[in-house]
Amino acid sequence: QVQLVESGGGLVQAGGSLRLSCSASVILFSIRAMAWYRQAPGKQRELVAGIAQGGITKYSDSVKGRFIISRDNAKKMVYLQMNMLRPEDTAVYYCNVQSDEIATLRTWGQGTQVTVSS
Repeated sequence: QVQLVESGGGLVQAGGSLRLSCSASVILFSIRAMAWYRQAPGKQRELVAGIAQGGITKYSDSVKGRFIISRDNAKKMVYLQMNMLRPEDTAVYYCNVQSDEIATLRTWGQGTQVTVSS
């Protein structure tokens, strides 16, 4: 049973920062690669950042250098520090196990809304 609870979203001005948190009840969390995804209105859900069990990270080109993903295996938490936010970062943000085939991920949390005003 996978349970994902995201929090930390909100309204922020362009250039501002937010820190998202995800409580992830995922089997074998400590050895699973985890990721943050986002879905903007009218667009497909996309992978934003991923972090492997050993801490190796990867980012989409659109957020590289601005976002930082981290994890706490003991607490089963995943975080996303978002800096230098842009209006195009406006979306609902979700966490989940990392997958290149997003359609295969069946269980999602409610997500957390991030709105960046210009």
